[in-house]
Amino acid sequence: MKLLIKNGTIVNPKAGKSFVGSILVENGKITKIAKGDLTADGAETVNAAGMIVTPGLIDLHVHFRDPGFEEKEDILTGLEAAAAGGFTAVCTMPNTSPACDNIGTIEYQTKKAAKQGNGVRLYPIAAASKGLKGETMAPIGELKEGGAIAISDDGKPITDSSLLQRVMQYASSFGLMYVSHSEDTYLSKGGQMNESYFSTLYGMQGIPAVGEALSVARECLMAQYLGLPVHICHVSTKMSLDLIAYFKAQGVKVTAETAPHYLSLTDEAVGSYDTNTKVNPPLRSEEDRQALIAAVKSGLIDAIATDHAPHHERDKNVEFNTAPSGMVGLETAVPLVYKLVHDKQITIERFVELFTAGYGIFGLEGGVLTEGGRADITLIDPEYQWTIDKNMFRSKSRNTPFHGFHVKGAVFRTIAGGKTVFTRAY
Repeated sequence: MKLLIKNGTIVNPKAGKSFVGSILVENGKITKIAKGDLTADGAETVNAAGMIVTPGLIDLHVHFRDPGFEEKEDILTGLEAAAAGGFTAVCTMPNTSPACDNIGTIEYQTKKAAKQGNGVRLYPIAAASKGLKGETMAPIGELKEGGAIAISDDGKPITDSSLLQRVMQYASSFGLMYVSHSEDTYLSKGGQMNESYFSTLYGMQGIPAVGEALSVARECLMAQYLGLPVHICHVSTKMSLDLIAYFKAQGVKVTAETAPHYLSLTDEAVGSYDTNTKVNPPLRSEEDRQALIAAVKSGLIDAIATDHAPHHERDKNVEFNTAPSGMVGLETAVPLVYKLVHDKQITIERFVELFTAGYGIFGLEGGVLTEGGRADITLIDPEYQWTIDKNMFRSKSRNTPFHGFHVKGAVFRTIAGGKTVFTRAY
């Protein structure tokens, strides 16, 4: 099977400058990349004029809820949502039921994705502690053997620093990195939104920014002490960014991600009392948002990850203080972040780097278009204007605050292993 992509602007930061050209795909591999035109007898031809052609995107932080909460999302619908968002690989978090703390759950996820999925690759991030309880270390060696690519107690930070030290050391012996959900749960307990002027105005208990920063500092200090890498999830505050900048300057092996919603919304949005604006960490201040944009531009933030967190409508259709935190994000990430390109705050090349950095952070195959390499390719129409409609999502869940937002930029086609797994109907 042959596929020829012509006339697109190939944006391939790891391999050099962007240029208008063509890509030939045969039997799941890229066989030719060229400036200008290519021809290939019998190939399906895609005219990508006016579009950018990028390496397949990776989301290094998603929740697929499978096993245990399949009414919210399952592996198959999660992979469909990923394809619709332009992602050819995803890293799943371990807060399933049972938790992803055993080889059986890991193999269930990877085998289901491989045998029944659409071709989008699934990489499990396994639990650091048994049952995500932060008490006893999970069998990390077995989890690595089963296919885990990192470890984390995401959503339930390890509060025992002694356990954290042992987890990081033991995981490193298997080539696995600790991925940190940085939150001081004593400071955030009972909180509903960012602690700010708006939390007072809206009558909600606040979650202070210092709680995230305290945890970031501890994780970075531990990484410095042990000489090991650490990855910080969903950074949301300027205070955290200042700490990450300091530790990076000291040579600490720290990488960090943020999410599209922290670049797009602030705590003022919670005034709608829409429970879809309730996330953890919470939406922060405009000062924090601007600091995050600057960090995305400068490279201080290494990656964009959606923290795709599906919830059933009945779970969100409750009082704000009892609603679970989280929003879906796979299918809205590209246009929300591409706005930074349109606003000339980042370049197209930086945009692609942010959405492919996860391959390098976790040492996975991908993130670059190369002859002989796997044909994971995303085509984006940067000028296409549309209105986000949650009812059109491939995800099972609809918990997004971006329903009705008018955006510019859309995924046109997603190709995973040479197979087209999503095409937008214009």
